[in-house]
Amino acid sequence: MNLKFKGASREVGRSAVLVDDRIMLDYGLKPGEKIEYPLNGSRPEAVLVSHAHLDHAGAVPNLMDIAPEVFMTPMTFELASMLARDTLKIADKKGEDAAFNSMDLSRFMERTNAIDPGVEFHTHGYKAQFFDAGHIPGAASIYLEGKDSKSLFYTGDINTLDTRLVSGATDFPDANSLLIESTYFGEDHPPRKEIEKAFIDSLRDTLDIGGNVIIPAFAIGRTQEILMLLDAHGIRAYVDGMGVSAYKLMMKYPHCLRNPTHLKRAFSHATTVNGSNRGKVPLDSSVIVTTAGMLNGGPVMYYLKKVFKDPKSKILITGYQVEGTNGRLAVDNGIIDNDGIIQQLGIKVEQYDFSAHCGDKELKEIVSDFCDRGTENVFTMHGDDTENFAEWIRTEIGVDAYAPELGDEFTV
Repeated sequence: MNLKFKGASREVGRSAVLVDDRIMLDYGLKPGEKIEYPLNGSRPEAVLVSHAHLDHAGAVPNLMDIAPEVFMTPMTFELASMLARDTLKIADKKGEDAAFNSMDLSRFMERTNAIDPGVEFHTHGYKAQFFDAGHIPGAASIYLEGKDSKSLFYTGDINTLDTRLVSGATDFPDANSLLIESTYFGEDHPPRKEIEKAFIDSLRDTLDIGGNVIIPAFAIGRTQEILMLLDAHGIRAYVDGMGVSAYKLMMKYPHCLRNPTHLKRAFSHATTVNGSNRGKVPLDSSVIVTTAGMLNGGPVMYYLKKVFKDPKSKILITGYQVEGTNGRLAVDNGIIDNDGIIQQLGIKVEQYDFSAHCGDKELKEIVSDFCDRGTENVFTMHGDDTENFAEWIRTEIGVDAYAPELGDEFTV
């Protein structure tokens, strides 16, 4: 197999790996001050998508002029379509050109094959299968096998530990090559219960003094998990943004959720907000869960305009913040760019590790398990420290490991 790394190489974002110039594994974008896309020049015959987050699926409609087949799980298809429609809506609102148009989106929806995890399928001479990845609802790792029986396993974003929303990944096939994400290599996640307690304690302290709690959350996965956590502690919240639409789509696939009953209850106890009634939310000891998770646009910016100077209030960041995003600026420097205006935050900013990715321990366990079963090559990607991860694999496990740079090509 020939592998060309078109994105997510020594970086987080714009995941894209081209196999034998025919099969593309993910095709995403990298958020930030300037959106970045995978390297140009690819003309795949098929695209296999691991999950709906924009850094893995956000640029797939841009490939529709070459009419590839597209494969993903049913829930990923619904969520990715929702995000693609939103991308066009935002671009139109800003008077900007998106990377694709409405015709591309229509072709994307027509050409996508929705395949459940565990179902073997074939495309352009390759055997393929999705495996539950435990990251967000619908997320899958991808197994691919060529006619020469050479195989690879692409983890996408993966989590082997249970969260409130989904169960962790447990089922992995044998594979000659492993392509593994590295987001949290070198960093173990604190126990979830400890994180949840600290988060709830901080939130209650803020409410007790009359402050507001703004919780920026990714629409897919994080919004739903945070509402379940708040509901478990009897805390009523306002929920604003696309996380509400994502919830409705998730409830169509309850078998993909760990506890759909609790998720439904959490949303029934929350107050849904949209653009027409946003101004009616009382900014007085309120908890607001809203997009966007990295503070790059979305309704969260409306609320921050109202409370960014308030020292009694808090922003509780719940996820990874890519360099160049408002979220990273807020965490590192206590400032945000709000519609071109740099604002010094008087509001407190705290970050909590609600990651839906494997930590260092779990990443190493996955690699060890694969190599014990015969994996010969490991490629570390989608991380800021992929080189040291590859070095650890070579030194501690004794198999060939590589940390590809953008544009690198390998034959395995």
